[in-house]
Amino acid sequence: MSSTRSDAAVGSGGSSPGAHTERVLVVEDEPALLRALEINLRARGYQVSSSADGQAALAEAARRPPDAVLLDLGLPDMDGNEVIRRLRAWTAVPVLVLSGRAGSGDKIGALDSGADDYVTKPFSMEELLARLRALLRRDAQPSSRQVFTIGHCTIDLVAKSVTRRLDNDAAPDGAEPVRLTKTEWRMLEILLRSPGQLVSSGRLLSELWGPGAEDRTYYLRFHMAGLRRKLEDDPPRPSHLLTEPGMGYRYQS
Repeated sequence: MSSTRSDAAVGSGGSSPGAHTERVLVVEDEPALLRALEINLRARGYQVSSSADGQAALAEAARRPPDAVLLDLGLPDMDGNEVIRRLRAWTAVPVLVLSGRAGSGDKIGALDSGADDYVTKPFSMEELLARLRALLRRDAQPSSRQVFTIGHCTIDLVAKSVTRRLDNDAAPDGAEPVRLTKTEWRMLEILLRSPGQLVSSGRLLSELWGPGAEDRTYYLRFHMAGLRRKLEDDPPRPSHLLTEPGMGYRYQS
């Protein structure tokens, strides 16, 4: 049976000090976990709506568009990937998947359906909340951002240039150009256009080499190694161009 709850139905006794303006839609059919998520989100000032199945979640999202969605894949009436696809037909709202499916195929399937991030059950509530904050920050960033920083390097997407700041006595304020291959540049641009967002390997392979390249993940490893070598201050321990094992890559500012 469809069910949807909102703050108005639960009644929180008024707004808490420093309450967020963001509304989070939680889609989860396990009552105990749903309640724990509601409590933790409200304790941090978020406005919360909740649904126990996909149809109710889609109706609630259309009625009161959320700023983020926490979505379980194993829903009683439809697969969570279908919920994502239907959402993506009309909204770019950040979707963070919560699932007991730990296989890389399940993760890739959710990401290719349009999810922004993926957390495997059981998970740390603090990690979940940190990922939610990162998605909300990313979504709030102006889409016109064109200049990014990775370590000592500055990337200008309009000028299509990369420069590295020189910290030495001979040229304390100087900079030198960094030359990227065509593929490195395209890969970097895709990641920078989605700051903080997990970009699936499938999406990168499809955009860079077209259909049929989805199994050639070694291409990505090769070119990512080149980008890190040229841009990161410590390539073996990157701080900005991050790998999500079995899923893809992300740019973290």
